[in-house]
This record gives sequence, C-alpha cells and structure tokens, in this order.
Amino acid sequence: MIVTGAIDSEGEVMLDGQVEGEVAGGRINVGATGKIVGSLSAEQIFIHGVVEGQIRGGEVTLSDTATVIGDVYHETLVVEPGAQFDGQCRPLSMLDEEDSPALNLVVSDGVAAKS
Repeated sequence: MIVTGAIDSEGEVMLDGQVEGEVAGGRINVGATGKIVGSLSAEQIFIHGVVEGQIRGGEVTLSDTATVIGDVYHETLVVEPGAQFDGQCRPLSMLDEEDSPALNLVVSDGVAAKS
C-alpha cells in the first residue's frame, strides 16, 4: 500500500508500507518493509526500513536494517552496526537555530573579533 499525504497521530504509528509525505506522532516505528519519502517527527523514532527525508525526534534509533538518506535532528541517536546513513546528524536544538540569522566572526590572531 502507498499512502500519499500527511499522517498525524498523538499515539504510536507503525509503518510497514510506503508513505509519501509527512509523518508525525508520539512514537513512530518504520518496519523493515516500510519506506517513507518525506519527513518524520516524533518523540521516539525507530527505523528498520527506508527513510528518504528529514527526521526530527527526541530519541532516534537506526536499526541494523535501516537505510536513511537525509538529516537527523535528535536529542539522542543510536546507529546500530549495519545501518546505512547518508546525511548529517545534529542536535534537535540546532533546528531552531537554523531559522535565526547567522553570526560570523573572523579570527586572525586567535582573539575573537569584537562586535
């Protein structure tokens, strides 16, 4: 089965088919036969299948059968041996910081520039 669109749940979402769109829930479990093309957002995320898109979660676990192509924003991240991950992993707090303007300082002599 292929679902196109957004899935939003306060409880647990178990995905064994294919979803093209955003998935949000309290806990998301992508089964070994599951494939998500879009973003995931939940407090707990367990990936055994394929995810192509951004992941935002408090606790994120990539099992040994997981394939993730995209960035992972997390509080804690577990990547089991055998998992395939092509992207960047960053603390969840950096997601908010990316929306704020960047501050660039030039250091030439080891002393930070004054603003």
